[in-house]
Amino acid sequence: MFITFFAALPATAQNTVWVQVEAQPTLTAAQDRVRAYAADLEDVAGFYLGSGWYGIVLGPYSRDDADTLRRRLRSEGRIPRDAFIAVGDNFRQQFWPIGVGAATTAQPLPDADTSADVTAEAVTQETDEAPVEPVVAPEPVIAVPDETVAEARASEAALSRPEKELLQIALKWAGFYEAAIDGAFGRGTRASMRAWQDANNHEDTGVLTTAQRSELIDAYNAVLRGMDLQMVRDDATGIEMVIPTGVVEFAEYEPPFARFDAKGDLQARVLLISQEGDQDRLFGLYEILQTLAIVPMDGPRSRDSNSFVLEGIGDGIHSYTTATLRDGQIKGFSLIWPQGDEERRSRVLQNMQASFNTIPGVLDPAIALPDEDQAVDLVAGLAVRKPSLSRSGFYVDGRGSVLTTSEAVQGCERISIDDTHDADVVHLDDARGLAVLRPQTALAPLGVAAFQTSVPRLQSEVAVSGYPYGGVLAAPSLTFGKLADIRGLNGEEEVKRLALAARDGDAGGPVFDNGGAVLGMLLPRTVDNGQVLPRDTSFAVDATEIITSLGAAGISIETTDTVAFMPPETLTLRATDVTVLVSCW
Repeated sequence: MFITFFAALPATAQNTVWVQVEAQPTLTAAQDRVRAYAADLEDVAGFYLGSGWYGIVLGPYSRDDADTLRRRLRSEGRIPRDAFIAVGDNFRQQFWPIGVGAATTAQPLPDADTSADVTAEAVTQETDEAPVEPVVAPEPVIAVPDETVAEARASEAALSRPEKELLQIALKWAGFYEAAIDGAFGRGTRASMRAWQDANNHEDTGVLTTAQRSELIDAYNAVLRGMDLQMVRDDATGIEMVIPTGVVEFAEYEPPFARFDAKGDLQARVLLISQEGDQDRLFGLYEILQTLAIVPMDGPRSRDSNSFVLEGIGDGIHSYTTATLRDGQIKGFSLIWPQGDEERRSRVLQNMQASFNTIPGVLDPAIALPDEDQAVDLVAGLAVRKPSLSRSGFYVDGRGSVLTTSEAVQGCERISIDDTHDADVVHLDDARGLAVLRPQTALAPLGVAAFQTSVPRLQSEVAVSGYPYGGVLAAPSLTFGKLADIRGLNGEEEVKRLALAARDGDAGGPVFDNGGAVLGMLLPRTVDNGQVLPRDTSFAVDATEIITSLGAAGISIETTDTVAFMPPETLTLRATDVTVLVSCW
């Protein structure tokens, strides 16, 4: 296991403060410095501050004790001269001490005198009388005095720009602010502060006190309760970032992913993306991800020369995926969240985006050994999105128009040709069971069907070209059989009866004679009045019916009356050129 977790920030009393001694731009540097301070000083802690910075602090202490300690340690040269008093409002995830929560109440100064306690104990031991249980006076409740406007302005002036921007974000979230998030407290911000104060039973001065700022931020962060946002460092992927460890936990490495699966009722998932590669590999990852079930088809997509962002909305999930190519390494992450929980999802995503950082290392493709869970419909352990129905079809003109069964296009939100080309229905003939698709982008097929107009010989050899197993196989398969009758079982002239064992996925595929001409289109198997026909009995729409239907729709097709012979190997090549996979999504 290569993952390190950092504890979430505990709630501290409002009358405590910290002495901030340093801030470092990377977690590694901050860990080195915090260890150095911890070897010399007491009450050392470390917190992620946001915007990629990690703070090293002492405390918490009362305000007076913090001032005393800061002056003493500065004079002794044990902390930098620019160390300052921090309220801790911007402290996020704790990274030090490891495995132990930071103190939540004011700590005594490290050199506090305890002689009074020793003396009291000695007096008790010397007396001849029976010891009396000491009466412990309750700790006084120290009320946090509300600041005057002048004091509030002074404490406000000490805020950093990110802290001021966070207040504006919180005011906007609360419904009191609509202007730009710029950290500048002008008339609009002051008006929103007055409105918030009035709505929360505070004097509407237009300047938030320290306690009021804390109240506002606490309400803003309430939606994240239970998320247990922690900074996670994964040396295997070379990524560190905040992850909602309250709802996901590490599952396994499946290169190029480190997978964190849901551990409770909330069906959330996180993926860390890490692999070596170039631009071609980045673009390939962009395409592959869009075939996965975790990336629904609806949602914005963007890609540039060295990065991409995919957002998928639908099927009960809302996912966000991003990856960037830098120095021969592709790194990024995915957040998969239940659809409809937008406020919490967006807040978690903001924390993940703000904290994402790359560190040395990239996921080794050999880290995960093959096991029994492998499957053709999984990519790195993730399910590939599947169509609701897959059937076969074939090109009928040079524009890429495809003939298929009408069954294949019923109730589809999207129709694709060979999984890569979206298509529209341009002709539908339900009476004959025919549908014609036209790709939304121009295609130049390698071959088109030539429909046979001559009457074929009974018991002559025929072959159906199709995708019997949907998209499992990369190329169409030929199923050979014989022409059992030039009519249907009841003498129907519009269909031909075939003696061959076709599968459901073959429906819509072309029926070839042994010269490569198309005798018709294979129809889906049906159950009539509960009667199931033998497995090797199939039916095809007659070529003359297809010619009539497509002609009426203004679709030009090729015909032939030549009866010839074509070797099976040549017929297979021809079938591959004209047959396509039709998918209904």
